[in-house]
Amino acid sequence: MSYSFQTNVTSLLAQQNLRTNSDFQSRTITRLTSGYRINSSGDDAAGLAVANKLRSDTAELTQGVRNANDGISILQIVDGGLNNISNILDRLKTLATQSASSTFSGDRATLNNEYQSLLSEITRQAANVGLSTGAVGGRFNGNLGIYIGGGAGVLANGNVSVDLSGNNNQVDANGLGIGSSSVLGGGTNLITNGVDLRVGTFLVGSTQSFTFNFAGSTVTATVGGGVAGLGGQALVDQLNTQIGVHGISASIDATTGKLNFNGGSTAFNVIANAAVGGGTAIVGTGGVAANTALTSASGQASFVTVAGAPEVLAFTIGGNTTNVSLAVGVSSASQAVAQINAAVGALGVHALLNTAGTGVDIQGTTPFTLTSSGSGITGVFATNTGAAQAITAPVANASANGNALLALTAITTAIGLLGTVQGKVGAGENMLSYASQLAQSQISSFSAAQSAIRDADVATEAANLTKAQILEQSSVAALAQANSAPQALLKLLQ
Repeated sequence: MSYSFQTNVTSLLAQQNLRTNSDFQSRTITRLTSGYRINSSGDDAAGLAVANKLRSDTAELTQGVRNANDGISILQIVDGGLNNISNILDRLKTLATQSASSTFSGDRATLNNEYQSLLSEITRQAANVGLSTGAVGGRFNGNLGIYIGGGAGVLANGNVSVDLSGNNNQVDANGLGIGSSSVLGGGTNLITNGVDLRVGTFLVGSTQSFTFNFAGSTVTATVGGGVAGLGGQALVDQLNTQIGVHGISASIDATTGKLNFNGGSTAFNVIANAAVGGGTAIVGTGGVAANTALTSASGQASFVTVAGAPEVLAFTIGGNTTNVSLAVGVSSASQAVAQINAAVGALGVHALLNTAGTGVDIQGTTPFTLTSSGSGITGVFATNTGAAQAITAPVANASANGNALLALTAITTAIGLLGTVQGKVGAGENMLSYASQLAQSQISSFSAAQSAIRDADVATEAANLTKAQILEQSSVAALAQANSAPQALLKLLQ
């Protein structure tokens, strides 16, 4: 080793070590003040990438837990509404049971007023929570999808779906099948010429349609048994999904097993068309159900264009008379039906096309009389001026408690349907609760993993700081000695 005034190698080495120790102390102080072991990508590039992914997943799951809690809150609102509707159904059943008793001597109209008000309240509350038929803009026109996440990077794995869409989940009066029910005496109940639907399989590989005529409108409902056929109740359920919105309900007679139709206050008739496909039909081919619980009058078989002078129909209902004038030129039964219904439909009297679709029948849920004034044989009736029309009064089988008994059956079914929806809501709440718990567990795990990678070990870093401070002080002292070392060479020149 040579000695030189020009280059102080010892000083250079001391400076290098001082810089290293100063950098070490600076990193240690940075870690202690930030709390992180990794403060820049240079500290640990691979570790930082893993920690950032874990931090991103934790943020996703944290918001997912909030989403789940929001979803649970929405379902709890729905659950509260369903509980209210359940309580209303209990009251409806009480009223129907009271009216169904043959010993009841009170005013069934008063019971029915409350009954109908409660049906309206069910529909209002169902719309309020977004579970009513045709609720535009409701909460549940589709699936209630709650995204929670899961750190897997696949959207499908992080989404929890609660399906409350479709008619099967509608809990308004029509959706529950009680919209047309009543606890009044009598009612518009039709007993068909059907088979016993309580046993057997029907419409195997075939369909059967029913044509309903009411208030000038015609509606066709078609039911089918599919490849294996269906039991009677399943086919009745198919019918009700199609005709319930029109105030008509289908049921199976408890005594005969035949198909019944009930219209409450809706006047109607129905034709059973032939089964298509060869399976066993549920009602005899071409069967026409006569509405035996209505006051009715039948016009001529085929409507004739009003000519010469208007045809004036005078309806007397409850002691009051309402005139309907069919002007000269009215040329179709449909036009006459529409005009009659506009005038007296609100009074409980309805015009409808006859079963052939060519003439006009008039039916009333309350007693009425009718006279017609006109010339010749034109219009609805082929009679002389001022003639009273033949009125068929309700027959004796319109029993005092018939509607109430049907209502009881409908309410029992409605309670079951509501329970099914409540089960879906409850299952949805539980699913979201479990998903939230999993997300919270993952948040804890991801946070712990991120901490192990990125967070500073305070005890280790505190020891490193003491070490760095001692090394820096030692380096400064050693550097001072190294810088003064060349001075010793001057003694060689004395």
